[in-house]
Amino acid sequence: MDQPKNTDNSQWMFIFGAWLIATLSTLGSLFFSEVMELVPCVLCWYQRIFIFPLSIILLAGLFPLDKNVVRYALPLALIGLLFTLYHILLFYGLIPEGLQPCTQGISCADDSMVLFGVLPIPLLSLAAFSSIIFLLLKARASS
Repeated sequence: MDQPKNTDNSQWMFIFGAWLIATLSTLGSLFFSEVMELVPCVLCWYQRIFIFPLSIILLAGLFPLDKNVVRYALPLALIGLLFTLYHILLFYGLIPEGLQPCTQGISCADDSMVLFGVLPIPLLSLAAFSSIIFLLLKARASS
């Protein structure tokens, strides 16, 4: 009888971790644009489209614990990761300029995409989406 309860606890912790990362990512991206006044590029907006709802969906799946939340959250995280990978390839110049969606406004490979001169914002997004996907897969596996 203790086994199902432990399984529920581990699932809850994995989903909570994913929610925490999604929420911190949401707040961080808002901090970058609203406080630091960094204008988001087109690909940053697409990534926001997929990270912002995750903080709400995962929170709704925590109280009470809904094991099916992984089914709804995982596709959002995977699509967000695809946009992030494309953004990283653009940022590092591995995709030609002709394929860049950022033709108006700030460039997707602009120097303003680097925090403190060393940390590219697309890498933060990669870490967030990858961590969320990992935690969601762990939650699904522990069911």
